[in-house]
Amino acid sequence: MYMNSPRGLSLHVAIITDGNGRWATSRGMPRSAGHRAGAENLRRVARAAPALGIRTLTLYAFSANNWQRPQMEVAALLRLLQEYLTAETKRCAEDGIRMTVIGRRDRLSPGLQNAIAAAEEATAAGCELHIRLAVDYSSREALFRAARRFYKVTRISRDSFEEILGEATHDAVREVDLVIRTGGEQRLSDFLLWESAYAELYFTRKMWPEFSAEDLREAIREFHSRVRTFGRLPDALAS
Repeated sequence: MYMNSPRGLSLHVAIITDGNGRWATSRGMPRSAGHRAGAENLRRVARAAPALGIRTLTLYAFSANNWQRPQMEVAALLRLLQEYLTAETKRCAEDGIRMTVIGRRDRLSPGLQNAIAAAEEATAAGCELHIRLAVDYSSREALFRAARRFYKVTRISRDSFEEILGEATHDAVREVDLVIRTGGEQRLSDFLLWESAYAELYFTRKMWPEFSAEDLREAIREFHSRVRTFGRLPDALAS
């Protein structure tokens, strides 16, 4: 079932962390350096999130389509992800940060699968912030896999479908309040399509490695300035 997000108290922010490679090449560095800078930036953004009312932070780390990139870049990305999980698990556990990974796992290396399992187990009690990394993730594929299983269930409801969708992605379905995309593009790119049905969208030309805590604060300020009606009339017009 969707988890409600009271305004300013328990926000779910999802970020499409775009622009790592372009950030690096514009500085004469290899694309892998941009991905490493992006991982470092995740630490900074995560530190700023709780004070802004963010309790769940989902980041698009590696999409299912990213397998089509050059093999060396894919290997570097997945190796960096494994290093990040291994390095951050102890700190996250100490800071009350829960880490989970959504997406397919069967195509990941055994080492990365083990790092994911270890991180999720060690940080399971965290309640300060929930960081969800989307790895080998495709929203359409997850919806398709859930739909294939759903026709067999006897309890037909949206809640039961969301339970199956959560099983397909290894985590409960969580309604998104705000989607941020860095890097200048303005599309969702197969990211959390069901969960973002009523999300506010925020696009910035800043590349992910240069997206700062102040930029996150600005996005949250913009979010709070909007009127979210969910199909209803605003209170002022309905009265």
